[in-house]
Amino acid sequence: MNIDFAEASSLVIAKLCGCKESRRKVAYSLLNETHGLCLDKKDIIIGQLEACEKLQRYTPDDNDNRIALEREVRELKMALDLMT
Repeated sequence: MNIDFAEASSLVIAKLCGCKESRRKVAYSLLNETHGLCLDKKDIIIGQLEACEKLQRYTPDDNDNRIALEREVRELKMALDLMT
């Protein structure tokens, strides 16, 4: 018997959390936790960046959400630049 696990297109899911009165933040979770130990920092940051960009496309154009996501994308790109 062959058992096949389908690989997801992205490793990370991004979600917005926090209320409008305080600062909005982006929370991440790994889709497949069994591979979480095998990933290096660069792969995780790339996954977070892809998840943030996907969340930007599907999030309503609320000013607080847009600012939080743009800030997070800038920070992730800066972290990638510093790693290379």
